Amino acid sequence: MSIKAEEISALIKQQLANYQDELSVDEVGTVTYVGDGIARANGLDNALAGELLEFDDGTYGMAQNLESNDVGIVILGSFKGIREGDNVKRTGRIMEVPVGEALIGRVVNPLGQAIDGLGEMKTTKTRPVEKKAPGVMERQSVKEPLQTGLKAIDALVPIGRGQRELVIGDRKTGKTSVAIDTIINQKNEDMICIYVAIGQKESTVRAQVETLRKYGAMDYTIVVSAGPSSPAPLLWLAPYAGAAMGEEFMYNGKHVLIVYDDLSKQADAYRELSLILRRPPGREAYPGDVFYLHSRLLERAAKLSDELGGGSMTALPFIETKAGDVSAYIPTNVISITDGQIFLDSDNFYSGVRPAIDAGTSVSRVGGSAQIKAMKKVSGTLRLDLASYRELESFAQFGSDLDEATQSKLNRGRRTVEVLKQPLHKPLAVEKQVLILYALTHGFLDSVPVDDIMRYQDELFDFFDNNNKDLLDSIKETGNLPDTAKLDSALKDFADSFQATAK
Repeated sequence: MSIKAEEISALIKQQLANYQDELSVDEVGTVTYVGDGIARANGLDNALAGELLEFDDGTYGMAQNLESNDVGIVILGSFKGIREGDNVKRTGRIMEVPVGEALIGRVVNPLGQAIDGLGEMKTTKTRPVEKKAPGVMERQSVKEPLQTGLKAIDALVPIGRGQRELVIGDRKTGKTSVAIDTIINQKNEDMICIYVAIGQKESTVRAQVETLRKYGAMDYTIVVSAGPSSPAPLLWLAPYAGAAMGEEFMYNGKHVLIVYDDLSKQADAYRELSLILRRPPGREAYPGDVFYLHSRLLERAAKLSDELGGGSMTALPFIETKAGDVSAYIPTNVISITDGQIFLDSDNFYSGVRPAIDAGTSVSRVGGSAQIKAMKKVSGTLRLDLASYRELESFAQFGSDLDEATQSKLNRGRRTVEVLKQPLHKPLAVEKQVLILYALTHGFLDSVPVDDIMRYQDELFDFFDNNNKDLLDSIKETGNLPDTAKLDSALKDFADSFQATAK
């Protein structure tokens, strides 16, 4: 087959026209040490703090220590394929994670990769894991309630959208249960939830995901999991990755609830990394910037101004205490960053008061701004009732002859404690919380035996659902107490029928 000279010259001209003289320059360093999740490399003179670096085997690392003769790199993944003498090159990018609607309903690792076996996630958008928190002028005050569905929280330590409320207590006191119940209660509330499990066993996370799926909560929830077998850099990175995923929704005018379970383990992972990177240890061997580790994370929770869409991100950070010591280093750090704390007491927990919230130590610095008016009215005396009951309870153990006023306070206190108990995964709608607390504070429960209070509550809700739905709807829609004469009349009708069944 003969090829004409014209065809050859035309082909050469076409190749010359498409030729691009581009010089590709990569700044490449050499690995001098690798082990324990970190690497050191020299030759990366222009690397930036937080920049992504790529090793020969495709693993990514993040530049952490910029020293005079080398760079300390935290390895994001397995370091088994990295050897001394390998090349590592700059990417010019900072650490980022995939974000967007595609993540909802999925379980991902801190790099945004699916680990639930449900296939690839189709998302093209990413956000940097580290981002400067919104400034003062970009925020507005917290004024919308975030209903947890737990009477003891919504009445005593209310949480508002955009708030940071610390959940603190010893291990096995029901901290995670508070978070799971709160997430379940966000159904039909136009709220996207992110549950960040840091150092939780994979089997535990699986159980939580199944619980959320059972109650239909995975339809609006993202789970970010860094298990105890994950390298320390991933445990350190997990909360920031969760915050970046939440910010994508917040800056689009949506509302987000993010749970960090728990930041004690993140601080431990950061301490491990810092010591291996030879950063100087401080108090309890934590590095000097361990406060900044948590403050820059929690400050990202906000209620944005209307100009920015009015979205919000509410943070529930968890801290684990040892023997109830809230004055330890990490607990005091996080208490000073947050807008209040819910303290779970092991004595309450083991005595059957669940959720085991200690009303004396727990506080919300947003308070009534995060409550509907009806809840504010009925919960006003609760904290005082509980405090005086706790004080009199210890005193009453030593004396049998008590005056009538003291007996009355003790009786009201016992009923208050009983009403604030709640079964697991049974969050209550706010109008029903208001109803039972109104009945309690207005003396309708004073004649009900303590052992019958849970039955009284269940039957009361059924009675109102069937006979006085309009009163419940009024609380839900207006946020105010309905006509108290009608409410009292309905409660008296129920009291008559309840006593008849009790007999």
